[in-house]
Amino acid sequence: MQPNITGVILAGGRSSRMGGNDKGLILLHDKPLFQYVIERLTPQVNYVLINANRNQERYQESSLPVINDAITGFVGPLAGMHAGLSHSTTEWVVFVPCDVPMLPTDLVSQLWLGKQQALAAYVHDGERAHPTLALMHVSLKPLLAEYLANGDRKLMIFMDSIHARPIMFSGQRDQFSNLNTPADCDLWEQGNQGEL
Repeated sequence: MQPNITGVILAGGRSSRMGGNDKGLILLHDKPLFQYVIERLTPQVNYVLINANRNQERYQESSLPVINDAITGFVGPLAGMHAGLSHSTTEWVVFVPCDVPMLPTDLVSQLWLGKQQALAAYVHDGERAHPTLALMHVSLKPLLAEYLANGDRKLMIFMDSIHARPIMFSGQRDQFSNLNTPADCDLWEQGNQGEL
């Protein structure tokens, strides 16, 4: 039985490859990118939070709670994960970045089933790891806080240190494509003319 799970959309980065524009708010077919992620994630979880460090009022228009990093300075996705673990009212939290509009509709169930006894699991598409798409237990928060306090920022090293399980999503690489640049967004719009 899958327990109650909180979903956290990570939208707290600097978006340097988007020319500094807030990536989650980039419009695709006149809809902000993060809204596509909400639509894919919401049916899979019990609660949804958005982690954002700027333009919070724009994200609040979604009527979802918006949380910011407790660890300031745009230190990367681990700070957003720390914020999510801090604000979650459930024992398990799933994290997804705001720039993956096609994420699988069975993402959460596959992470849950695949994790076995581990306290964390993350997506692997058969070719590369996607550690920002991850399921974590809230008991990992102190370890994550200590890791960040030591100045460490590498997400994959942290995942290895907590023995997170890679969960294979073979043949689904396109569903984990993240839109990092304006050119990525243009290509995605051309390939997805209709609404999702």
